[in-house]
Amino acid sequence: MPVLPKPEPHSHLDAQARWALTAVALGAFCVQLDSFALNSALPVVRDALHGSATATPWVVSGYLLAAGSLMPLAGRLGDLYGRRRMLTAGLVLFGVAAALCALAPSLSLLVAARVVQGAGGALIMPVGLALLTHACPPGRGHRAMGRALGLAGLATVCGPFIGGVLARCVSWRAVFWLTVPLVVVAAMGARRAAESRDPDAGASLDIVGAVAATGVPACLARWLEHVAAWGWGVGAVLLGALFVGAERRSPAPLVDLALFRNRSYVALTVAGAVANSATVALWYVVPWTLQQAAGWSVRDTGMALVVPAGALAVGGPLAGRVRPAVAVPVMAACLATAAVALAAIAPSRTGTPALLMAATVAAAALGVAGGLALTGTQAVVRRARAGEASGVTKAVMTATAGAGLALTGAGAGGGTRPSLLLPAAACLATGAALSLVLVLALVLGRVRVRARARAAVGGGVGARGTGARRSDERRSSERPSGRRG
Repeated sequence: MPVLPKPEPHSHLDAQARWALTAVALGAFCVQLDSFALNSALPVVRDALHGSATATPWVVSGYLLAAGSLMPLAGRLGDLYGRRRMLTAGLVLFGVAAALCALAPSLSLLVAARVVQGAGGALIMPVGLALLTHACPPGRGHRAMGRALGLAGLATVCGPFIGGVLARCVSWRAVFWLTVPLVVVAAMGARRAAESRDPDAGASLDIVGAVAATGVPACLARWLEHVAAWGWGVGAVLLGALFVGAERRSPAPLVDLALFRNRSYVALTVAGAVANSATVALWYVVPWTLQQAAGWSVRDTGMALVVPAGALAVGGPLAGRVRPAVAVPVMAACLATAAVALAAIAPSRTGTPALLMAATVAAAALGVAGGLALTGTQAVVRRARAGEASGVTKAVMTATAGAGLALTGAGAGGGTRPSLLLPAAACLATGAALSLVLVLALVLGRVRVRARARAAVGGGVGARGTGARRSDERRSSERPSGRRG
């Protein structure tokens, strides 16, 4: 087994790396906060802007679709034109769009501004992670990313609570004004970070690949939200085929297809998508259970979820401390732990204390798994194309997030109680598949080592035998043929 070089455990981040960490952490916090802060405030927004019930959900869906579908393109733009430049542009775009959202006089203009804000968020996440990877010394990048993801995870969970409180006590517009000063500070930090790009990227952008890569996650997300609308699934398949063909022909592809031959990268990305879907399911079912089944108020529910929210947020920094060499087995263990905890929440007879304890365990395990999907994939790909890799991973995780709600039975109607049994089964199956792949890889590795050892021993014996025969022949030729009488 090859011995990996030990990272420098006490190497400190320089000033540019600290500014990059500040920019990425604040940017990720704002992106995640605005992803979920309006969920509980949508009725207030609809009443204030006199919107329709069918158009109002697009305030959230338009933002998420734009962010998820544009991430592969955004990651590659950072590799091509500079990650610091693209991160700064994304932060500026996000902040301006947030101000436009706060000033929107109608629902249609609010949805349009949210789409623009989602485009800014698409630039912030993958480009920021790639910038942080290059800004930190080897062995320190995954820890810095873990800290940034921890802050983002806190925003994910606290977003609906913060949004609900601001909407009812101040105004729903205050949700957007809250992010503007944070984005300004993040942009100032990004300007002080070191620039990095892919030196072999060239100067051209794969336009066909960019269009196809944008359409695939958008169609996939819409299909997973409404599985009966199979046209979205067909569109995802057709655009996927167009994307593969375009990338094979392009001299400078948007996504190098060799990325999908990297087994560790694929395993961590798929497992991260499952973990993200299970997280969405968890944060839908637990509040629903506390409010609908136990009769808790929104405020009491938010207070009760502080501990699970903290456990999810801590998952990011913990993931940053996991060595890349053991990222896959740790991911498998986290998914198995989450599966047990989610299954414990599923029975209707589960008491409130047990439910909150199981939710805390599940949140911690899923937080580590989600963080590993981002920190681990950055460690197993070429640093030059880190933006491309993070863009694909984030796009997959964002596009499949809607599967979590579908697995709970949300929207089934008929008063059906949402359940976490299917998300638990998905986590367990994924964890078992990762474990099986690890065992097979270990067995095959030992077989190869033994085969090489036998070949080496056989070669040595053969060479030694040949040399001995040649020595005997030489001594025989030098010995007198007979004794003279």
